[in-house]
Amino acid sequence: MECGALNTNLSLAPGERLIITDDLLNGTVGDVAALSMAAIVARDSQVARAAMLPLSVVASKVAAHHRPKYQQLFALIEETAFDETVRESAEAMIAANFREAQIRELAQELGGTIGPARTRYRAFLDIIKLLIAKKISEPSFLDEFLDFTRSVAGKLDFGIYSMCVDRLFVSVNIPLLVKVSLVKEVLKYPPLIRKELLTNLLASSLAPMELIRFAQGELAGGMDRNQIMEIVLFTTLKRAWAAQKLAPGRPTI
Repeated sequence: MECGALNTNLSLAPGERLIITDDLLNGTVGDVAALSMAAIVARDSQVARAAMLPLSVVASKVAAHHRPKYQQLFALIEETAFDETVRESAEAMIAANFREAQIRELAQELGGTIGPARTRYRAFLDIIKLLIAKKISEPSFLDEFLDFTRSVAGKLDFGIYSMCVDRLFVSVNIPLLVKVSLVKEVLKYPPLIRKELLTNLLASSLAPMELIRFAQGELAGGMDRNQIMEIVLFTTLKRAWAAQKLAPGRPTI
């Protein structure tokens, strides 16, 4: 709920990477309450929809006398979820009484969206290897990055895309000029995505200071005062989360 209130993507834990679909589909996040919250508050459509799948499987397997509780839960998701497709999925599950056929349909729909995007992501990792090995020029790499971004937009959950960009920013094998060009591209992104990627960079303890200073200097371009203030405040929050994790004897949320 804090992530939702901050208008940010859903985090696995303060200061850590974002939740990705794999966490929800492979059982890393298996608690019913956590799955429910992911379905309701995730700004990432793929993550929210992925949370619906294991939640639906659980609902289909409960004893008959527990079924009304899950019907109420799915009704709550239908009423309050941020994502429209999740609300529609919840409504369909209630109407189908959590039948296996409806769950398979949801799984096929989700798999058909994520599968091709994951294939494109793996192909882009090979392009990164070519850049590190100096077998591809920097302009060609940037062209590949832009094509990768266009290919996966709306099809690959944002957590995976964010991890990819974050690693490019901090990798010692990626030239600084390439990183600067990536920052320039990120500045053109929609506000929510731009905020997430920029604040990850600005709060990073591993990114080169030259890159952080460049990003700070570019904030004024194309953003109004409120948007800049939001980025500054959210960067401060992420740094506080990271400091809390490092503090001895301080449990993380």
